[in-house]
Amino acid sequence: MPLRHKSAQKRARQTKKITDRNKNIKALIKGTIKKVTTITDKATAETEFKKTTRILDRAAAKGVIHKKKAANVKSKLAKRINKVK
Repeated sequence: MPLRHKSAQKRARQTKKITDRNKNIKALIKGTIKKVTTITDKATAETEFKKTTRILDRAAAKGVIHKKKAANVKSKLAKRINKVK
């Protein structure tokens, strides 16, 4: 069904832009989490964890993910890093 109103057309354009941006950010989050979990060296894992934390906090601030989800992911990653020797 074609969008007949200007406001509906604009809203469709905005939704597409926002959806694409959110998908990119979520893909970035998944990639950095995987990178942190596969590292076996504790020092490099901690530096990657800091980068991942920054990305998660930014995504939560922008509303891409919920702030409590960001906190849960950070907590699980911290536990995992503490197990690495």
